[in-house]
Amino acid sequence: MSPATAIRPPAVAGMFYPGDPASLQDELATCLAGLPAPTPEPAATGMLKALIVPHAGYIYSGGTAGHAYALLAPLAGRIRRVVVLGPCHRASVQGLAAPTAQAFATPLGRIPLDRAALDALADLPQVVVSDAAHAQEHSLEVQLPFLQTVLGQFELVPLAVGEASSGEVAQVLERLWGGPETLIVISSDLSHFHSYREAQSIDKATAQHILALDQLTSFEQACGALPINGLLAVARRRGLRIERVAQCNSGDTAGDKSRVVGYASFALYEPAAVASDLGPALLVRARNAIAASLKQPTQAEPAHPALNQPGATFVTLTQNAALRGCIGSLEARRPLDQDVRANAVAAAFSDPRFPPLTLAEFAHTRVEVSLLTVPQPISFTDEADAIRQLRPHVDGVILIAGPRRGTFLPQVWEQLPEPRQFLAHLKQKAGLPSDWWSSEVQLQRYEVQKWKEAPIP
Repeated sequence: MSPATAIRPPAVAGMFYPGDPASLQDELATCLAGLPAPTPEPAATGMLKALIVPHAGYIYSGGTAGHAYALLAPLAGRIRRVVVLGPCHRASVQGLAAPTAQAFATPLGRIPLDRAALDALADLPQVVVSDAAHAQEHSLEVQLPFLQTVLGQFELVPLAVGEASSGEVAQVLERLWGGPETLIVISSDLSHFHSYREAQSIDKATAQHILALDQLTSFEQACGALPINGLLAVARRRGLRIERVAQCNSGDTAGDKSRVVGYASFALYEPAAVASDLGPALLVRARNAIAASLKQPTQAEPAHPALNQPGATFVTLTQNAALRGCIGSLEARRPLDQDVRANAVAAAFSDPRFPPLTLAEFAHTRVEVSLLTVPQPISFTDEADAIRQLRPHVDGVILIAGPRRGTFLPQVWEQLPEPRQFLAHLKQKAGLPSDWWSSEVQLQRYEVQKWKEAPIP
């Protein structure tokens, strides 16, 4: 394919779904108007941000996928970009594969790719370019007619996931997360080729892991375990809520019960009310505290009931994406309002790595506030066990070794995505050699919600 003009044609039309447009539209209408889910969960509040949906032939899993896609119908005006991740079935890939095509086609028409978004991933070592990974891949393609039907016009960011860690997938998702205009879709079936009853038991346990936002441990649970784990890591860190929309297996639809494949769909919701309420309240207080110290005018401060409760924050200052100061609290010992103001002033004027912030710099300084959960101890037998337990892009980590103490926020995983590397640099931050270890080491983990000011022009 020529990168400038390539259209990726449908590869499984007529096999996984009808190749004739009229027949396909009829099939989709049936899938989108199915019966209520057999195992419904309570509806989550917030903004629908992501779906996990199956990718078998429509005759087998189309109804299960359709229950989830039907949720998108009212959102056609909001969602303008869809990021779709699915496992590689027909090509070997190290990392996540992006195509060179300008558009993907289905019997319902062409979907333009968001080339700018794909190009913005080029600096990530886990993202590779591979048209071969996409040429015959059905896990992504079967989702497209659903999306065309419920959303109409949108741009697509397709990535085929090969050998990649959950941290590497999470880093890509964070880069593409966007705002209300972006939807994340993860394509995966559940267990494969067990008896009906055995599959029900396996898939029930897998669904419980997903609903708890816990990492899957085996491809026996889901063929798309890698992209699912990446999404779950981000969902846990960002405080997303999840509900199961539908679940069945091929023995319930069009297959016999001796050898079945499991299917489930899930919807994940972003806590938009929190992000649009508490976040700005913290950001304006952090900026105002610095402004007051520089004897500059301050902005109006929105109220929020959480500001009077104890809270632990970190305030991070950047200039042109480079760190300019970062100071915070690991324990909630004072009201959140006081904590964020004090840490903002300390980050601006008392971070020993930088000179005090000047008035000339202030207008070009971007503020980020992280709100920490209560740190929890990590139990481990040795350094290798500790490394295995770290959750990339989820855990903030505190290391304590005698008088030495250091912490990394979860944001640091963006620069240090491998747990061994992350821990080695944390030891250095605490003033210890990167290869040092002792049985007296203590580790604690916490999670954060974070809010950042808009980019400075």
